[in-house]
Amino acid sequence: MAYAEDELLMLSGIQHYKFCPRQWALIHLEQLWDENRLTIEGSLLHKQVDNPFYRQKNGQTITMRSVPIVSYELGLYGLSDAVELQPADSEHNSIRHPQYSGWWHLYPIEYKRGHPKHDETDEVQLAAQVMCLEEMYGLSIGQAALFYGETNHRVVVSINEDLRQLVRACATEMHSIYQSQITPKAEKRRCCRNCSLCDLCVPELSEKQKVSIYLKNNLYADIT
Repeated sequence: MAYAEDELLMLSGIQHYKFCPRQWALIHLEQLWDENRLTIEGSLLHKQVDNPFYRQKNGQTITMRSVPIVSYELGLYGLSDAVELQPADSEHNSIRHPQYSGWWHLYPIEYKRGHPKHDETDEVQLAAQVMCLEEMYGLSIGQAALFYGETNHRVVVSINEDLRQLVRACATEMHSIYQSQITPKAEKRRCCRNCSLCDLCVPELSEKQKVSIYLKNNLYADIT
């Protein structure tokens, strides 16, 4: 099944969804957002790397920034923080670039502010970017990398079939929730304390009541 242009969802949201489906729905269905220290630090890190007109050459490797990507199979679109062009010996599993002669392998890199996590929230976003590039260029990418600002270190990620299946499952569930327009119920977990939406996520809401409606009926009513 291929999704239509107007059905595409933001690829960056797959990390939110893996972290917490309710957080993803609050952001992408109810258009709620709030900053905390972690989100601000993440924004500052990306401000340093998200320049689509900046290309860096290190030896024979060329780094492109903010590369537009899309997958109609997953129904996701967005930007890859960086994609390295690494020299290839032949046309096998490689591409040509209009500005650089020869053949090139693609190597996506996603930048994160903190350090490696204990779950797959970062890996699932990176794998989704890989799958977009594979669909766009008709090739296979076996590895990509996560760069962590806190450790100033690159972690190589194997894009295996288990990770690809996780991406497909998350994308399917995201589209299902988006079509239903029903925000998942809150589940109190340890990770809630690190969520920028912790003050807007109200656990006692019913399954079908939106946070925006709750705020309007309860909080905003007190100041009108």
